[in-house]
Amino acid sequence: MAALLAVTAFSQEKVPYCLPRTSLEFTVTAQRTDFTAGPYAAYASKYLGVDVRTEDETSYTISEVKLRSYSEADPAARYFWTMSKECRLTMLKFTSQGLVSDSNRQVRSDWKFPANTKHEFTVRPENLTSASGTLWSGDRRVKQEVVVEKSDEAKAAEVAKKIFAIRENKYNILVGDTDATYSGEAMKTAIDALDAMESELMALFVGSSSTGEQTAVFEIIPEAGVKEAVAFRLSQAEGLVAADNYAGTPWFVQIVPEELAAPVQQEEPLPVKKSKKKAQPVQKLHYRIPAVCSVSLGDGVATILSQRVAVYQLGTEEEYPIY
Repeated sequence: MAALLAVTAFSQEKVPYCLPRTSLEFTVTAQRTDFTAGPYAAYASKYLGVDVRTEDETSYTISEVKLRSYSEADPAARYFWTMSKECRLTMLKFTSQGLVSDSNRQVRSDWKFPANTKHEFTVRPENLTSASGTLWSGDRRVKQEVVVEKSDEAKAAEVAKKIFAIRENKYNILVGDTDATYSGEAMKTAIDALDAMESELMALFVGSSSTGEQTAVFEIIPEAGVKEAVAFRLSQAEGLVAADNYAGTPWFVQIVPEELAAPVQQEEPLPVKKSKKKAQPVQKLHYRIPAVCSVSLGDGVATILSQRVAVYQLGTEEEYPIY
């Protein structure tokens, strides 16, 4: 029931004040995944018998949403209060900016986008190899070794051969078919080293992924009669973007106020004897009773947030008599 008071243009007789309204702040965290296809992905099926992704791709998914509410002055609901010695307005609160509010926090609306990262493969085979060629010198044939660049398929075959060799070595260690004896911690260390080598080589076929986080803050001011609005959008190219950026999929916020019962009528008070004193003029202070609202956030298919929040402007406006 707190009202908001503006001290700008202050006079000894009248003070303008505002009623409070509620804003909703959504702090959204999205996880970004950058996939870099392996340089030999086209040969994964032929040499390893597996189907893999062959194109680079960036994708975003919502990982966390936090909702906080703030109170502020409603510029559309301003009134005057006439000061007098008899009036003690304990319902009004001041701030350093001339407004009374439930919170003096600053709301951030800036965000950063992570830089696009690309995986670097460091275990590729050598690009060059030797090959035998036949040259003609006059009417004679001369054999000569020449250096040529390996084709991608040749390099893929070489990597696949190494992968199978690593797997065979691991099997031999596990069954004890090796010249050296491995047991306990020594076996674990050897297997771990071979697993790491295999993972590096397999990445040349199956690709590699890197992840990062992006956080953005979006603010909604609920309006009477509007139960659904676009809070933000999620673009697979840019991540979290504003509601008016139509490149992304919309995420909707739904605000459903709970019904507020009418006040129960009290019995009429007994008549009071009239006083000879001059009657004081009655002032009425305007205030708001907030509506408790169910606030949910989703993409139209799944709901990822559901919370109850008191919203001033969706409640009722009442009057409080002061003398």
